[in-house]
Amino acid sequence: VEDNSLVRELVNRPGHGKVMVIDGGGSLRRALLGDQLAIKAVEQGWEGILITGAVRDVGTLATLALGVKALAPCPVKTEKRGLGTLDAVVSFAGVTIAPGDYVYADLNGVLVSGARLL
Repeated sequence: VEDNSLVRELVNRPGHGKVMVIDGGGSLRRALLGDQLAIKAVEQGWEGILITGAVRDVGTLATLALGVKALAPCPVKTEKRGLGTLDAVVSFAGVTIAPGDYVYADLNGVLVSGARLL
């Protein structure tokens, strides 16, 4: 849960038109995303990152062309243990998100759909 090894791996892959969904188990003890990984995500074309967990470097994150939604800020980095699962169905806040679902967000919230809405 408090390991962002797979986040580091994913931001180094092309993400054009995609939103990365990270199930951090709601933990606020360690940040799963910081400015360096977010900058790499922008460089690789990711549209956004949705995290049920914490982020750090929020001042810089706010300036990037990357939509980021997280539960809270936290200054503590994660440990790198190589844990996690890719392309998994995740459920949190009463919503299930599967690979290939569409995620839309604005300042007020997030919407998930199995079909393209726009």
